[in-house]
Amino acid sequence: MAENTENIIEQIATNDAALPRQFEIAVLPLQNTTLFPETVVPLAVGRERSIKAVEFALSTEEKLIACVTTKTADTTGNDAKPLDLFEIGTIVSIKRMTRTDGAMQLIAQGIERFRILNWIHERPFLKAKVEILPGLTISDMEEVEALKRNIQGLVQEALAMLPNIPPEIRMAVMTQTNSVQLAYFLASVLDLGVETEQKMLEAKTEDELLTLTHAALAREVEIMQIRSKIATEAQGEMDKSQRDYILRQQMKAIQKELGEDETGEKAEAAQLRERLETADLPGEVRTEAERELKRMEQLPQAAPDYHVIRTYLEYVLELPWKKSSEEKLDLNEARKILDEDHYGLEDIKERILESLAVVKLRPDSKSPILCFVGPPGVGKTSLGRSIARALGREFERMSLGGMRDEAELRGHRRTYVGAMPGRIIQGLRRVGVNNPVLMLDEIDKLGNDYRGDPAAALLEVLDPQQNNSFRDHYLDLPFDLSKVFFIATANQLGPIPAPLRDRMEIIQLSGYSDAEKLNISKQYLIERQIKENGLQPEQIEITDDAINLLTSRYTREAGVRQLERTIGNLTRKIALKVAQGDTEKVLITAADVKGYLGAPRFYPEKARDENPVGVATGMAWTEMGGEVLFIEATMLPGGSGLTLTGQLGDVMKESVQAARSYLWSHAAELGIDPNKIKENGVHVHVPAGAIPKDGPSAGVTMASALASLYTGRKVRSDTSMTGEITLSGLVFPVGGIKEKVLAAHRAGIRRIVLPLKNEADIEEIPEDVRGELEIKTVNRIGDVLKMTLETEVTQPLILPTLDSSRQGIDNSNEEPLIAREK
Repeated sequence: MAENTENIIEQIATNDAALPRQFEIAVLPLQNTTLFPETVVPLAVGRERSIKAVEFALSTEEKLIACVTTKTADTTGNDAKPLDLFEIGTIVSIKRMTRTDGAMQLIAQGIERFRILNWIHERPFLKAKVEILPGLTISDMEEVEALKRNIQGLVQEALAMLPNIPPEIRMAVMTQTNSVQLAYFLASVLDLGVETEQKMLEAKTEDELLTLTHAALAREVEIMQIRSKIATEAQGEMDKSQRDYILRQQMKAIQKELGEDETGEKAEAAQLRERLETADLPGEVRTEAERELKRMEQLPQAAPDYHVIRTYLEYVLELPWKKSSEEKLDLNEARKILDEDHYGLEDIKERILESLAVVKLRPDSKSPILCFVGPPGVGKTSLGRSIARALGREFERMSLGGMRDEAELRGHRRTYVGAMPGRIIQGLRRVGVNNPVLMLDEIDKLGNDYRGDPAAALLEVLDPQQNNSFRDHYLDLPFDLSKVFFIATANQLGPIPAPLRDRMEIIQLSGYSDAEKLNISKQYLIERQIKENGLQPEQIEITDDAINLLTSRYTREAGVRQLERTIGNLTRKIALKVAQGDTEKVLITAADVKGYLGAPRFYPEKARDENPVGVATGMAWTEMGGEVLFIEATMLPGGSGLTLTGQLGDVMKESVQAARSYLWSHAAELGIDPNKIKENGVHVHVPAGAIPKDGPSAGVTMASALASLYTGRKVRSDTSMTGEITLSGLVFPVGGIKEKVLAAHRAGIRRIVLPLKNEADIEEIPEDVRGELEIKTVNRIGDVLKMTLETEVTQPLILPTLDSSRQGIDNSNEEPLIAREK
């Protein structure tokens, strides 16, 4: 090998072949290879067209062939076209050729760089007219010298990290004085990639060539240094492990001589075996645990798997496979507990007691899976705690808000470092029984990403037909979850996937009325805040008027969480006085609240004394409860179409369009001139403009506002309405009736118009509120307009004359529908 290398180096140094400037030559396409002048490389040729090109070159006296690299790696010599090849390549001389199994093995020496001028033909092989490129020039001699020295320094560093390089190669590289030949040689022996190698081949100056060489060589040296560092660290770890193993073996021998052989890992394994024998485990679980324990006993304590198996066995032994808490199914006691912990919610309590009754009558039945849906602060989480207390079971809460990784529920497989069981198995381990009340809080806040979808993992957990053999990824053993009483909570049903909703019984929790909030404050909140802030009941008293003021002007919510926080602020003010020595009892009235808490934060919408023409009062549902909504419409003379403002969603915009289309199509029977609609634009605005709004329930309100605008009749200010409309004039039912009606009642409205199909929802409205309201139900838009529009025209309308003959109808004897209601 040494002799061959010396011959190659001598050939490179003594090559003075002279070539004509331009000539025709066969072209050999190369894949993933770039040849450089003054280098000798072996080539393997197997494609039919490439073999013909080499045979043609060998038939000539000079035995020269042009080597050009393909632009893409998947282009072969047989199908390469001129456009697939780079323009610049290297003329090589074929020094040796041998045939093996239909292929050619060549030894080729690079001579000169060339540029392809034009192609002669593509078959039977590629042939082109080429031009020899001039030698490289030098732009800055000092820069070239500096680059050359830097490259030689990097070469020395690289050779120091590669002890297996032959001495003659080291000598050839270190004694090379021609910087161009050195750069080409380094490019041929380093795997720099086709793009970088082609740039080096196409370089026009030595400055450019050496700059590219220096950058590529520096990167290769850095990679070598990193590899060397990794290898050194790995060898150090291996040496340390071997040393530790020898020391441990010596320690075992010493312990055996001293009669202390039952300590350390054997004692640890013995303890686990003793626990395993006394544990009450299912058959499959016991078999797997014994198999893992046998594996652990055969491993040294230093082995990584030893600690993995030990942790696994500890989890298996600590889980409550057959351990259940004793239930006390006294329904009277359960009702008492629910009444103690929560005011109102009679329907919800009744449904919970029904579920408990089934469990009592049939103990082997599967536990129900409930989902409490309602606004924040209405008592969803505390209801779960009350159910656990009523049943005498352990309670475990698991927050799902923001969870994105499916493995958090199902665990990680033991092949991963730091693997752990999922949160469901961990929760059961904490409570120590297999029949707790497990609350899945904020189930509507689950996320998903590339790591999986936790909601999909819950499909098995919450399916009574499947969860009796739930397999956590970490345990990989079937665990019976059918005895767990699952309770989920959510603020909205929409984000919960339909298959997951189908597995739960949905129980809706509505917001509280002002009267309910007053009672909750008096029975629960004030007493709790007095205790939490270190006061005694005889030191403070808050009047009903003050509580009502806190409810309406200092909080805005469907629940009572903000209300309790506000009461806490009041009690802390009094606690400060008491701590400073003031022992007199403090009575807080509505007049005193502002002095303690400052100006009111909210100014709820109130019913207007009189609605202008084009204004109607609607009702809306939000996560925080109900709100009163005012729809305002005004005419744009000479305009066209609809202008909608107030951050309306697509569905709400379509409700406005449907209302306008209905009024236009039924203009004759409603006493509206169609030209009034056709020749004027309408601007509809829904305050407040900063709050996004959407949904179909404002359809009847939109229709009433537009009808008021076109007829000049005001909408009754004491009336609020809700309902979806259709183009055929029907009024469809909507949701959130209780919250909406409570909001209208708070605003001082005493007349409510609801869809006929929402009649059953009226029963959900508290009786004290229902007794103060006049509630009407309707089925058609015409009925809504009869109930909501005043009969007197309060704004004169200047309408263009309606040409009945042009319209094709005769309305001369027909009295308008709304006018007939006088």
